[in-house]
Amino acid sequence: MHWHSPNLEPLPSPDYGGFADSAHPAAPDPAQVDPAVLGALLHRHGWLRRGGAAGRYGRWTPPATHPTARAATSLLVPESRSFPDCADLLEEAITALTRSGLPSAREVLYGLSVPSDEVRWDREIPQGAYGLQGEAAWTVQEQLRSAARQLLLAGALAERARAGYYGARHRTQAERALDGVLVGPHPGGRRLTAYVPVDGGRGTVTRLHHALHAAREAVDYQRATGGMEAFDAAVRAGVSRELAEALIALVRGTEGARIALAWAPAAGVPAGCAARPEPVEFSPGDLPVLRDAAARYTRDEPAVQVRIAGAVVRMRRSAPGGGGTVRLRVLAGAEVPYVRVALDEEAYRVAGHAHLVGLPIRVGGRLQRRGGFRRLTDATGVAPVPLDEVERDRLMKSLDGAFDPADVLAADE
Repeated sequence: MHWHSPNLEPLPSPDYGGFADSAHPAAPDPAQVDPAVLGALLHRHGWLRRGGAAGRYGRWTPPATHPTARAATSLLVPESRSFPDCADLLEEAITALTRSGLPSAREVLYGLSVPSDEVRWDREIPQGAYGLQGEAAWTVQEQLRSAARQLLLAGALAERARAGYYGARHRTQAERALDGVLVGPHPGGRRLTAYVPVDGGRGTVTRLHHALHAAREAVDYQRATGGMEAFDAAVRAGVSRELAEALIALVRGTEGARIALAWAPAAGVPAGCAARPEPVEFSPGDLPVLRDAAARYTRDEPAVQVRIAGAVVRMRRSAPGGGGTVRLRVLAGAEVPYVRVALDEEAYRVAGHAHLVGLPIRVGGRLQRRGGFRRLTDATGVAPVPLDEVERDRLMKSLDGAFDPADVLAADE
């Protein structure tokens, strides 16, 4: 399900460059706005309640730190829909927020547009070239957005399974889970906020919440004792090589970074989580520990015994006779899109025949962590999978449109 609004940005893939921030999000329908949710969002984003009739409405003013705050109009927000002028006040408040140029006003509107949990990244950026703030550099801005996406992806992976190293496993499903994520317009490479829809995305944010705190505790334990064993237990909370590498990308080149989470007021607090989670901070001094943890997770994650069904999409051997290597698009049996399998002469012949007649094959073996769990070794039991004409035709059509160059390993060429 996609939640993109024309004025809200999807969180970009790290493969793409920067893009301009939106000036204004779409205004929500005042009739659908819960006054209590609006009040909670105003408070979260620094607005101050300055009086009003207790139990009826409150007068809210913008954050005093903003240079245009004094000139901004205050908002009258009812505390519930039982207030007689509730509809009129809400319409006036939403209109004022929509017309406001304050960043906090846009953030409140983002939170109202779709019930979303917020993930905020803040980084301390040292001074860059020409005496300007380093956050002005294009590369610094791209680094923040890429690292933010990597962290959310690590949370989405952990929601699907616990592993020290995922590689290609579960990645397609995890990336699809981020389709509805929106980012707010924060110029520069210092700050970024992502809005993750509760419907379909809460599991990702919840898992990220637990994983970040577990990673912080494991780093502290290692720096205090020299032991890495806390990282083994942290896998159960969602810590992985992918999370460690995302944190490295976030902190590298900065003087420190902080990640803060806030739950959607309309959805309440998820089970097992603090109502107001404490921000988690990482510093350059944590980088050696995180690098060691990433290497440890890669080294210790075991190979997986699998039996998969897959369609042959590539065959290669160095001579007309003997065995060779085939590339399979995985249809069942493993959570990866493609695998490469080395076969002996007889198994290669079976795979070639199945490919010619449009049939998938079944093969057992060990899915190896080397190469990101995209290689199957010790292949056994290679056999074609019978399909009727309708199923075969459907398979061939799906193969025609399913190939994604991003799934190809460099060594495949």
